[in-house]
Amino acid sequence: MTLQKLKCKKIKFSVKLYNNALFGMGNPLLDISAVVDKDFLDKYGLKPNDQILAEEKHKALFDEIVKKSKVEYHAGGSTQNSVKIAQWMIQEPHKVATFFGCIGTDHFGEILKQKAAEAHVDAHYYEQSQEPTGTCAACITGDNRSLVANLAAANCYNKEKHLDVDRNWSLVEKARVYYIAGFFLTVSPESILKVAKHASDNNKIFGLNLSAPFISQFFKEPLMKVMPYVDIIFGNETEAATFAKEQGFETEDIAEIARRVQCLPKVNKNRQRIVVFTQGREDTVATVDDLCLKMFPVLDIDQNDIVDTNGAGDAFVGGFLSELVQEKPLEECIRAGHYAANVIIRRVGCTFPEKPDFH
Repeated sequence: MTLQKLKCKKIKFSVKLYNNALFGMGNPLLDISAVVDKDFLDKYGLKPNDQILAEEKHKALFDEIVKKSKVEYHAGGSTQNSVKIAQWMIQEPHKVATFFGCIGTDHFGEILKQKAAEAHVDAHYYEQSQEPTGTCAACITGDNRSLVANLAAANCYNKEKHLDVDRNWSLVEKARVYYIAGFFLTVSPESILKVAKHASDNNKIFGLNLSAPFISQFFKEPLMKVMPYVDIIFGNETEAATFAKEQGFETEDIAEIARRVQCLPKVNKNRQRIVVFTQGREDTVATVDDLCLKMFPVLDIDQNDIVDTNGAGDAFVGGFLSELVQEKPLEECIRAGHYAANVIIRRVGCTFPEKPDFH
């Protein structure tokens, strides 16, 4: 075994497993999935495979998709999906995962609370009545998914009225691993910064996801404000390429992009940043230290077994976090991520069987 491989092998995080050890914060949404045609996409100016925030022109889309199509509802939102999957992978104890986000005082909000409880996630929602619970339309054409998110209530998260409240902040302090999807940068960057600084100041692990190309393009300033506190950065190949372009890296090589992201300024020098980029069916790229960049092959799957790739990225992170919070080495975190993604893409929505079969 080379010195390089040996260094990778030895890296391990000392984090014990206990209630509320994993903290997630983000946009809780009710997913509405339906098969549509090209005319539907064209009508609303949607690309077949994309993720966007709903604009005024998309507001009618949500009513139309429910009336015209056979729809399926699932509790969703990127971060909530990931912590749900992490808890599913862990199984027991229950409530290792905590989740914060904003919902409406309505029927969809009640569904989300019920789903979180069923998943044994300790969800503490900020509830308000000004906006309804957020929704995300997954417009399916063949193997493609065009996601249109109407954040609604999710956009109303209030740091002062929720995160700063002692009983809630005590749950943040209790955690040792933190994960927030980049989507939340559009809602409450000040909340992300508070959590990220707490993690950095206390030598805890803070993970962030690039989430979608538009985050790197249009929310560059809040993204780069939080980057110095990020211990683990996740993304896919498209998000990585967009980030690199926006930062002027002048390279399209994913391994080189990973190295460059790793070398961005960092506050807590006790932890070198880990960069993890997935590439669909291609190898996952992970960088650990200056000497070690590794490629991890994904699990084989027959293309006919793929039902819905919508939740693959969230599932990968969930699997990864489930091992990270149990002190497992990087290889095991990525292996668990690949396993969880492989399970989720065989099913509609970000759903899973009763128990994992991961050894």
